[in-house]
Amino acid sequence: MKETTLCYIEKDGAWLMMHRVRKKNDLNHDKWVGPGGHFEGDESPEECLLREVYEETGLRLTNYAYRGVITFISDRWEAEHMHLFTADAFEGTLREDSEEGTLEWVPKEKVRTLPLWEGDLLFFDLLEKAGFFTMKLRYEGEKLIGHEEHIYYPLMEKGQPE
Repeated sequence: MKETTLCYIEKDGAWLMMHRVRKKNDLNHDKWVGPGGHFEGDESPEECLLREVYEETGLRLTNYAYRGVITFISDRWEAEHMHLFTADAFEGTLREDSEEGTLEWVPKEKVRTLPLWEGDLLFFDLLEKAGFFTMKLRYEGEKLIGHEEHIYYPLMEKGQPE
């Protein structure tokens, strides 16, 4: 099973999204996703996250949170554990272009109008209510045929004791 990371970086009510249009044979071709990628060597999820975000965006994350693990099962692609993060602080200058696609700050309310994987819509919902969760998504081709989710830590409200 392959191991990957994905990060949604937030700034001024928008997520940094990548329109994947550059790589040949990309299972995400023409989809919009956050920055991330495959583990290298003996990387931890956090090490992979920081390296991939920097390589794809030019940004160095200074505040991020581990939000969940998504298990993808597909009839076309190798099974995958994707380690999902969000971030709200960074340093550096955003690259104008990436080898994998076009980067754009997309207002959160418009993200759902982009060409996304069906399962991404489900974990966008969980990002609003769960601090940490797991999810399993089953695909036949690009069609989501089943899912299950488990919330382990609800998202804390501001002012709520920890």
